[in-house]
Amino acid sequence: MAMTLEEAPWLGWLLVKALMRFAFMVANNLVAIPSYICYVIILQPLRVLDSKRFWYIEGIMYKWLLGMVASWGWYAGYTVMEWGEDIKAVSKDEAVMLVNHQATGDVCTLMMCLQDKGLVVAQMMWLMDHIFKYTNFGIVSLVHGDFFIRQGRSYRDQQLLLLKKHLENNYRSRDRKWIVLFPEGGFLRKRRETSQAFAKKNNLPFLTNVTLPRSGATKIILNALVAQQKNGSPAGGDAKELDSKSKGLQWIIDTTIAYPKAEPIDIQTWILGYRKPTVTHVHYRIFPIKDVPLETDDLTTWLYQRFVEKEDLLSHFYETGAFPPSKGHKEAVSREMTLSNMWIFLIQSFAFLSGYMWLLFW
Repeated sequence: MAMTLEEAPWLGWLLVKALMRFAFMVANNLVAIPSYICYVIILQPLRVLDSKRFWYIEGIMYKWLLGMVASWGWYAGYTVMEWGEDIKAVSKDEAVMLVNHQATGDVCTLMMCLQDKGLVVAQMMWLMDHIFKYTNFGIVSLVHGDFFIRQGRSYRDQQLLLLKKHLENNYRSRDRKWIVLFPEGGFLRKRRETSQAFAKKNNLPFLTNVTLPRSGATKIILNALVAQQKNGSPAGGDAKELDSKSKGLQWIIDTTIAYPKAEPIDIQTWILGYRKPTVTHVHYRIFPIKDVPLETDDLTTWLYQRFVEKEDLLSHFYETGAFPPSKGHKEAVSREMTLSNMWIFLIQSFAFLSGYMWLLFW
């Protein structure tokens, strides 16, 4: 379609704005990430003397970096509306988030909506595709202790063993509390056809808005992190006494991300801001770990049930523009997630001042 004379100024301004945003993003990365690395290096003696305090400080800086990423979408008008249970109530406990995966923007959305959940972001571990290791943020994730998983059947067993070892070495030693996991193992558009063929062959639920999840990583996480009671049974979120100092993993947070008209936001849109302001909707449902089976077959069935529920939630959302009310409620209640502009200004200022300081130092 040919561009009209009336559209030319608007498209010109859109291009200029996208270039300005990209330039700021590059500058932001050039000062914030090296500054983070420099602070981590300088603080190494503290890591030896007081490891817990070191990882607390590192986590705060990590949260600020993710807050900067969240701010790029915030100022483009990409906001978040939250539905379902209030996860702030369990923000101090150990939890796993099981999230449907549609595009690269899912990660940015979570970076935004978790910023106001206390220290969740600071104490969070992400499981992400290994390709992110080679991005500008990869070195930060490596230092923080995120896990990069290589997709593909030929790598699966090896990657699960590496994940188990990674959790043993990095999760509680770095005082991590939350893990973000995308059980589908890839984007919806890439996995839907394969998932539907697998479902048809094995008489499993036929899904269109999500794909059938894989249980391997979830099983490894649960087996590694669920504390055991004296009788050997798993301790749930309401357990009073545990053998270990940590209460262990207490909650599973089933998280469903929905985009208006089923049009997900990708990382390019998040950075350049060329799409009109959009509200992304995130639904939470919290399960005590005592209600989650740990045996492989039962856990797989339980995960399938969660994604069938996601399918129904998303179908309802795409039909009505809202998630359905929770059980026992007549109306669905939504909460608008907000970021503090003053807080964003302060962390951005700190990043640029730190960059200037390290430049003078070197």
